[in-house]
Amino acid sequence: MTDDRPVYLRLRDRIAAMILEGRVRDGDPLPSVRSLAADFGANPLTVAKAYQTFQEEGLVTVKRGVGMFVAPGAADRLRTAERKDFLENRWPRIVSHMRMLGLDTEDLVERALA
Repeated sequence: MTDDRPVYLRLRDRIAAMILEGRVRDGDPLPSVRSLAADFGANPLTVAKAYQTFQEEGLVTVKRGVGMFVAPGAADRLRTAERKDFLENRWPRIVSHMRMLGLDTEDLVERALA
């Protein structure tokens, strides 16, 4: 499956994963726009746009001249939003695809635990 979404949204997902996985925690600095652009091979303006979405959602704080930092409670708020998105948008498509393929949930759970 290809991801046809804009690059800044894909970058946003990667930054969100850094927060959700605990690689950056509340109060930690986020990598600079230039650093992240180099790491991901992206245009710095694209990275800035991804960071802007976090600012708008209150998930990062900006200290002018210092950088961006993970806001208190960001991981919990992100996790809540991601769960909601998964259950409302992605899960129904997965269930539909499972039915189409004749997959049984018990088999899938058993495979996941094996």
